[in-house]
Amino acid sequence: MLAVQQLESGYGESVILRNVSLRVKPGQVVCLMGRNGVGKTTLMKSIMGLLRAREGKVSYNGADLTKKAPSVRAKSGIGYVPQGREIFAQLSVYENLLLGLEASRSKQARKAGAEIPPEAIEKFPALPAMYERRGGDLSGGQQQQLAFARALASRPEMLLLDEPCEGIQPSIVDDIRDVIRSIKEEGNTAILLVEQSLDFVKSVGDYFYVLDKGAIAWEGDLDGLTEDVIRQFLTV
Repeated sequence: MLAVQQLESGYGESVILRNVSLRVKPGQVVCLMGRNGVGKTTLMKSIMGLLRAREGKVSYNGADLTKKAPSVRAKSGIGYVPQGREIFAQLSVYENLLLGLEASRSKQARKAGAEIPPEAIEKFPALPAMYERRGGDLSGGQQQQLAFARALASRPEMLLLDEPCEGIQPSIVDDIRDVIRSIKEEGNTAILLVEQSLDFVKSVGDYFYVLDKGAIAWEGDLDGLTEDVIRQFLTV
């Protein structure tokens, strides 16, 4: 489904990622971990096309996306929930959700008057009561739910989640865990998840990659994620 091959990327003259390769299979939850500043968000932005790949390749369902614009990647079926949420503060919750339709592969969904897919909302049942509120007036946890639902509105086959639990209350973290588990059980959408909490990734992940100094330092399944690996690459 998603394949990153020998990717090199960075900002300006600085190279952050070197020779990074990873794969996400259909229906799989793949977790990307690492200490702060090792390049996790840089990788997510590079996959989404917000940063240009200097070397290497990003492909999705066999199509080479390496030089494609972010909008093309989104319309190919990749949803993105960025670190920091990046909702539109001056727009209403409903308007924010409608913007998610712009990334849909379906032209019909992008037409004026199109409805938000019910499956994008049913996973966050508190949102409809907030439709008229401005995005900027929501709490951090509510904004995270909105950003997640906005990404689901395009009915993606691949979802990139960058630190979805950062800075939000435990009850919302539990809700997000439940949503990820439900998506996994449905089997229609693969997920690449960046998250710092070991307990969280262990509860949802199928396969794990660890970034260190801009390169993949370890990969494996849950059984291989031993205390030695955690101590060497993840403990601060």
